[in-house]
Amino acid sequence: MPDHTTTATAPSPMPQDENQLILERREKLKALRQAQLDGKGPAFPNDFKPTDHAADLFAAHAGQTPEGLIEQGATAKLAGRMMLKRVMGKASFATLQDSTGRIQIYIKRDDVGENIYDAFKHWDLGDIVAAEGLVFKTKTGELSIHASSIRLLTKSLRPMPDKFHGMADQEIKYRQRYVDLMTDEETKNRFVARSKTVSGIREFMVAHDFLEVETPMLHPIPGGANAKPFTTHHNALDQQMFLRIAPELYLKRLIVGGFDRVFEINRSFRNEGISVRHNPEFTMMEFYAAYWDYQDLMTFTEALVRDAAQRALGTLQLSYAGKAVDLEQPFARLTIHEAICKYTEAGQMLEDGAGLRVDSAAWLRSVLPKLGITEAKHHISTRSLASLQVLYFEETVEEKLWQPTFIMEHPTEISPLARANDTRPEVTERFELYITGREFGNGFSELNDAEEQAARFQAQVAAKDDGDDEAMYYDHDFIRALEYGMPPTGGCGVGLDRLMMLLTDSSSIRDVILFPALRREVQEK
Repeated sequence: MPDHTTTATAPSPMPQDENQLILERREKLKALRQAQLDGKGPAFPNDFKPTDHAADLFAAHAGQTPEGLIEQGATAKLAGRMMLKRVMGKASFATLQDSTGRIQIYIKRDDVGENIYDAFKHWDLGDIVAAEGLVFKTKTGELSIHASSIRLLTKSLRPMPDKFHGMADQEIKYRQRYVDLMTDEETKNRFVARSKTVSGIREFMVAHDFLEVETPMLHPIPGGANAKPFTTHHNALDQQMFLRIAPELYLKRLIVGGFDRVFEINRSFRNEGISVRHNPEFTMMEFYAAYWDYQDLMTFTEALVRDAAQRALGTLQLSYAGKAVDLEQPFARLTIHEAICKYTEAGQMLEDGAGLRVDSAAWLRSVLPKLGITEAKHHISTRSLASLQVLYFEETVEEKLWQPTFIMEHPTEISPLARANDTRPEVTERFELYITGREFGNGFSELNDAEEQAARFQAQVAAKDDGDDEAMYYDHDFIRALEYGMPPTGGCGVGLDRLMMLLTDSSSIRDVILFPALRREVQEK
């Protein structure tokens, strides 16, 4: 067995023009195609079936001594992308990376045959290679496979990123996620964590007697949120359609139909801005429970977030952007009014002593322009006091809500689907969950008064006629469903992309979406 260490790396070649490297690789593929025509096997064989993975081999054999491995005679059969290669005369080393990790392969000319060995010396980093052989350890203790046979399964035509350190340009990482995944283990682990988290959330919901359902992504009328939709056209029906902005109205139809608890992990689309917190295509979970109100929803959502964190990280003490986030303590519950008073100067008395600044529409109208809120865009002069308070809250309080906090009682005029508070009808039984200064969820006691809902829709239509692109349409069928009678219901939506940002300490939503929306790439002619 060889005594070589694997820590040494091959000398770095002088930089070469990428187009030249691609041309050289295409010539090698051309030779493989010619060999296929000559009856020497397919250029892209598909008959190799690996029986082992790198991580499993390390789990099974990492604790064994070199002598014990030789005595055991364990064998392995795997395939992966060649990430490292070191040719040293009659023997060489290569590192293969499969879906679970990396393992070293030792290739000796006398074991694999001279023809295969000579061919191997011309294989490139990035090629998909198969290997079979004995499992052993080098003198330095590196678990390796002493190959008895190797095969080239897929010829890579593009060179790997320089020095195998991945890509430095963040946009290229998003655009070419396939290369990012093969070169950056942290990226790969992040998306494995996402998959496991979504599966865990699904298990949590089912364990609490929620039925998972699927509702349409193509809507004849966009609804369920104040957002600008993407439009398309259905040729067979010859009608305009909209990509889903939220599944809410369909899920509530199911509550009308007799399902007491439903949820959907859904893709939704909003034709709005792109930022570190917003992607036009995103994943959220919405759930609805008959005979729950917004207080029940907050308690359940708190438990849901805790369970997701515990499953993903094994702890409720998180770190985000270098600052602690405590999910173990009870989540704070504040009204918009209480939050403004707690975190800003608006909780102070007016100079004339007539009351608190937060309760003065005149005071709010005087300070909002200083925060960048304009009359032209936000119509400050015609907004109600409650609506002005929301604007002020968004500009001055949101970013200060680092620890988990439920913000409650949003104005009725901006909450067209939420039940109004029985004693204060100007506000609703609604909440938003904030963590690290960002909104993670939105829920409320559902409005189940069909006539009141119809009046709210009419108000939204009037707003749309006045130029509000995000105002809702009037949904006649949803009103018809409510007229059959919907039990008292609570519903909530949780943004899974933002939740994953928190759980993986990611600064941008693009870091937790495999293929985020990007401007179309301009191809060089």
